[in-house]
Amino acid sequence: MSAASGTPVVFGRFDPPSHVLIHVSDPHFLAGGARLGGRFDVERTFERTLAAIRAVHPHPTAIVVTGDLADLGEPEAYRRLRAAVEPVAAELGTPVIWVAGNHDERPALRSELLDLEPSEQPVTGVWDLDGLRLIALDTSVPGWHHGDLDDAQLSWLAEVLAEPAPHGTLLAMHHPPLPSHLPLFDILELRHQDELAEVVRGSDVRGILAGHLHYSSHGLFAGVPVSVASATCYTMNVARPAAEVNGMDAAQAFQLVHVRPQTITHTVVPVVDAPTGDVFSEEWVARMAALTPEQRLEAFSRKPPR
Repeated sequence: MSAASGTPVVFGRFDPPSHVLIHVSDPHFLAGGARLGGRFDVERTFERTLAAIRAVHPHPTAIVVTGDLADLGEPEAYRRLRAAVEPVAAELGTPVIWVAGNHDERPALRSELLDLEPSEQPVTGVWDLDGLRLIALDTSVPGWHHGDLDDAQLSWLAEVLAEPAPHGTLLAMHHPPLPSHLPLFDILELRHQDELAEVVRGSDVRGILAGHLHYSSHGLFAGVPVSVASATCYTMNVARPAAEVNGMDAAQAFQLVHVRPQTITHTVVPVVDAPTGDVFSEEWVARMAALTPEQRLEAFSRKPPR
C-alpha cells in the first residue's frame, strides 16, 4: 500500500482481498504457565505469534483458533489464553472465534472462553463477517482424541448451508478431513467424512480451516480446499522419515487467509526471530505506486543486460 496514504495499491490483476483472516491453531495452554511436556514454552511462543499477528495486518476480519486451545482442558489454562488474545483482538478491532479440539474440555471451554453455562454440548457457531460466513464445527469427542461429527451436527450444518452467503462460507474445525503424512495420526482421524462430504458438496463452502496435525498441509475434500495450520506450541519434524516424525520446538506458524471473489489463498507465516532484509521498504512501495504499469515493469521486471 502507499506509504503516504495507506490506500491499497493494485500492482497486478487482482483487487485487494475483501476479507483477511488470521488462522491460528493448537496453542495447548496449561495452568500456571507450565511448559508442555516439561519442554515447550507454549506461552512464550504464543506471545511471539501475537506480535506477528499485530504486524501482518492492521485490522483482520477475524482471528480463528482451530482447537486444542488448552492441553488438559484446565479452566485456568483457558483464562490465561483469553487474557493473552483478547487485548490484541481489541487493539485490532477484530472478533476471536474459538474452535474446540480433542485436547479441549467442552464445559471449561464454554464457561471460560464463551461465558456460557458449562456443558458437554458441542461448541458450534455461525459468524457473519461482512458477508463471509464462518461456521465453527466441533469435531471433538468427549473422552477421546479422534474426531467425529454426529447426525445432529451434520443436520444442523445442512440447515445453515441451505441459504448461501454473499461471499460464501468457510468451515472451521479441528480434525481435518484429509489423510495425514504421518501414519499414526490416521488413528485419530475424523470419522463420518463421507457424510460430511454429502453436506458440503454443492454448497457455498469455499474452504475448510483445520489444525490437529501440528504441521501445515493442504488438500481437497468434496471438491473444497482444506488448509491445515501448523501449531503454535510445537510442530512435527516432517524432515524425518514419516514413521519416525516427532515434535520439535521450531517452525511454529499461523496462516493469513486472503479472501477474494476469484480465490482464497492461505499464506504460512513463520513465527521466528530472524534477520530480515530491507530491500522492499515502504519508500520503495511508494515509488512503485507513483509509476505507470509500464514503468513498473521496466523498473522491476526487466533483467539487466549481460
